[in-house]
Amino acid sequence: MFQPFYTITPKLLANIKQVTLLVAELNNKHFSEVVLLDFERRAREVSAHSSTSIEGNSLPLTEVKKIMKQAPEHLRNSEREVLNYNRALIHLNTLKEIDNNCFNLKLILTIQKMVTDGLIDKLRSGKLRQEPVFVNNLQTRQVIYFPPDHQDVYQLMEDLLLYVNINKTKLDPLIIAGIFHKQFVIIHPFIDGNGRTTRLATKVLLAGMGLNTFNLFSFENYYNQNVTNYFQNVGLIGNYYELKDAIDFTTWLEYFSDGIIDELLRVGDELVKSNSTPATMLKSHHQAVIDYIKKHGFIKDVDYAQLTERARPTRNLDLKKLIELGLIEKQGKGKATYYVLKNNS
Repeated sequence: MFQPFYTITPKLLANIKQVTLLVAELNNKHFSEVVLLDFERRAREVSAHSSTSIEGNSLPLTEVKKIMKQAPEHLRNSEREVLNYNRALIHLNTLKEIDNNCFNLKLILTIQKMVTDGLIDKLRSGKLRQEPVFVNNLQTRQVIYFPPDHQDVYQLMEDLLLYVNINKTKLDPLIIAGIFHKQFVIIHPFIDGNGRTTRLATKVLLAGMGLNTFNLFSFENYYNQNVTNYFQNVGLIGNYYELKDAIDFTTWLEYFSDGIIDELLRVGDELVKSNSTPATMLKSHHQAVIDYIKKHGFIKDVDYAQLTERARPTRNLDLKKLIELGLIEKQGKGKATYYVLKNNS
């Protein structure tokens, strides 16, 4: 049975509280559908660039954006890595509303198969490794870590997933996701694609537990800002069997939660700026409509007329703008017309 050791330090506790507050703050704000779709696209670009860059892909962000937009037919491996990661992000985004039971070994094998498609032997893609591997220092190329023997990989992964599924309703999502991330890297279950797979799987895990950073956020970006620091925190140096009983997840959990906070702050600021353009800015009367619907579940024109002195044609334009921004939607017809919040608002 996998039982990780960690300590809830004052720093880690403060980070958990701050993430909770930041997520709640963002959830209580309304952003136009145009802004959200733009940020989702940008987040995929940053994530695909950062996660492949961490593993040594030298393509700059400008080139990554161009490749993702054009999807050229004849691809170099570096380009295929980027497109594979983007396709995996798009596919996995559809899983965010699915029951947490989808987080299992089958899903992880699917992710690894997607990120390594066309890059490694098909017999090794989507399969746990059946041979020994070792981890090199990316700068010196010297061996620094010997992961578990391949005969032990399946059981170690089963133990990790069992721990996640037993504790996902008992522990804070940051703790569960952080422990999963590091232990996955320690196990190193695949011949290739371990880093990309664990970062994608961690996103799905966070989203499934309610901390949905999947669409708009890229914690890969935080890791890519200082790759050496990331590897020092997430990995081990030495032989797994000599280290496994002394692994302390505390420092990693602090670093992991720092990364979530950094990204929440960055994207939160950018969302506010993007949402404050003349085309998307909400006036007080727009906000009054949103607040009324939140309280009562819907609003009719007669209700809106009691909230404002604006003439009926102007009220119609107000409601039309909120519809165009993807914040509300129209229900019913004629005198029975009413407006409700849109699901993505």
